[in-house]
Amino acid sequence: MQRPIQVCPGAGSAAEAISILTGRLENALPVKANGRCLLEYYVDGKRHKENFAVKLWVNPPAQIYLQGDVAFDPKGIVAGSNEKQFWLAVKPKEIDSFWWGRWSDEKSCAGELMINTELLLEALGFTALVDEGNWSLSNEGAFDVLTKRSSRSVIARKIYIYSCDYLPGRIEYLDADQTAVVVTELDKYKEVLDGFSVPTVIKIVRHTENIDARVSITLELGSVKSTHFTERAQRRLFTRPEPRGFGHIYKIADGNIIEEKLKN
Repeated sequence: MQRPIQVCPGAGSAAEAISILTGRLENALPVKANGRCLLEYYVDGKRHKENFAVKLWVNPPAQIYLQGDVAFDPKGIVAGSNEKQFWLAVKPKEIDSFWWGRWSDEKSCAGELMINTELLLEALGFTALVDEGNWSLSNEGAFDVLTKRSSRSVIARKIYIYSCDYLPGRIEYLDADQTAVVVTELDKYKEVLDGFSVPTVIKIVRHTENIDARVSITLELGSVKSTHFTERAQRRLFTRPEPRGFGHIYKIADGNIIEEKLKN
């Protein structure tokens, strides 16, 4: 969060903070963007790094499609979701896998994917916060901190909001041990239209004891514009593709990642 640290008065309550963020979301429109992605991950304990061009389309609140040009394959990495499903396709031979699942499964394991579209939608500011009485507000210098607790009163998420422009700069997702297992950092916001801005630098890091589950993703969007999707474009971008040509296919359900048999 490399913003000038000027201290401004923050919100007076969690409800007010949520209202401000939700009010911005009401001005959101579909967007498209081009940029680059730095992806760091591990396979069998060996670190891999990919730096590639990406294209991104978002149709709020739930439709998103990210396409990465990896190893001369314009669809080397594809991540997407709609109101019902999410999917991730990774072509590089070290992984060569396709994952998919349904949002209706409360234990979807979506958070374990290399690229999590739910986290990406929230990072871009397209996820509405619901004030169910489980949010509290505190202040840390130049930042208001919205804290969400689970039904067991355990902290599940923290959102750090720069109080001068009231844009999120950091989101932490905590486990039952109160350890930040996923951290999202947001910077260099661009106003797409009056009253709605999106970050053009997004870094999402997953911390875990299992080295092969550690992932770092940094998106730098050089072009972000409002757009319009025809019905045909929505079907093409936001419908889960059939997983053909992959070495492994996984279905995520009931809190498990299950490998499916390949079709001949």
